Amino acid sequence: MEAGSDGGIAVGRGGFLLLGGGLAVAGLAAAGVGRLLGGGTAEIAARPKKLNLPEAPDKKQQAGEGKEGQKSKGKAVTHETLPQPPADASIDVPGMPKLITPASAFYLIDTALTSPRIDANDWKLSVRGAVDNPVEFSYKDLLGMSTREADITLSCVSNTVGGGLVSNGRWTGVLLSDVLAEAGMSRDKITTASRQLVGRSVDGFTTGFKTDIALDGRNALVAFGLNGSELPVKHGYPVRLVIPGLYGYVSATKWLTEIELTNWNFDAYWIQRTWSKEGPIKTQSRIDTISAGDNLSSGKNPIGGIAWAPHRGIQKVEVSTDGGETWNIARLAKQLAEDTWRQYVYDWDAKPGDYTIQVRATDGNGETQTATKAPPHPSGATGYHTIDVTVG
Repeated sequence: MEAGSDGGIAVGRGGFLLLGGGLAVAGLAAAGVGRLLGGGTAEIAARPKKLNLPEAPDKKQQAGEGKEGQKSKGKAVTHETLPQPPADASIDVPGMPKLITPASAFYLIDTALTSPRIDANDWKLSVRGAVDNPVEFSYKDLLGMSTREADITLSCVSNTVGGGLVSNGRWTGVLLSDVLAEAGMSRDKITTASRQLVGRSVDGFTTGFKTDIALDGRNALVAFGLNGSELPVKHGYPVRLVIPGLYGYVSATKWLTEIELTNWNFDAYWIQRTWSKEGPIKTQSRIDTISAGDNLSSGKNPIGGIAWAPHRGIQKVEVSTDGGETWNIARLAKQLAEDTWRQYVYDWDAKPGDYTIQVRATDGNGETQTATKAPPHPSGATGYHTIDVTVG
């Protein structure tokens, strides 16, 4: 889960340490550093293989015995892919983050000091607990099911306002709802005994969120691909959970091996360590094209960056150049998906002087992010990203 930092720094679970932005948060667990997992290192994830899905079986195969690796016999198998992002989904100004984060630059939140090396041929995913039909999947089973590609922004609850622990990926996987359907679970069958969905990693690490979220129609994925390639090892190979709208500490189980439906009384790893239980991602925005302490030339200076509110989308972004006294509506790039970040820019005609720049975003429900400053613990940082600059 979320026991790490951006910049490719891995930090053990037991000694949660956030190094980004000059902030250190330690002592979330009394025990020492996280359990070491043998065999794997970040190096083996440097060049993940291109993701090759089997061709969907023809109608005869689908209606008959099916092919090896196809879990749901008799069901039409499809592989839904996305077109290239439209040009107007990006704003071309210096310093703007890429619309789709390259896997090599994706922020890294590790659950252990080294990544486990897992043979996909031996890997299994079990679905058990309060379900009608406990079931087990092989890697081949998942690839033989209907798959979906979805653009989803992930963010870490430990991210500070303006921090870098947020990235946007193009994920490939099987809908979590389809996996649960194989176990006989649907939205109308959720009971007190199955209110929570718990994900377990190969090393026993757990996350947990409301089962209803997996079944409400969003692109909640049992994912095995990132940006057209297999998952990098350090990002969860062979399979992980990707749940739009939830911080990773309650949802993004890497190296997934078990899904359990259980009651709400179970507390997953970070909940036991005083973090909030539900973990919805808060609306946030960040300034990227200028930095604190910059000396800018007078005249046109684009103030731009990203705003995100998965699974709600971004409706509006505003920029202030006078410390929040007045606000200017920024130009928005096209929303790639409601689950992704959205780029913005405000073309500032700057005059000489000292300025305090701020940004705020309004989500797709019409709610503007709060100005109230709060640290990441226990449920995510809040406040406006604020920087001071000088115009010469």
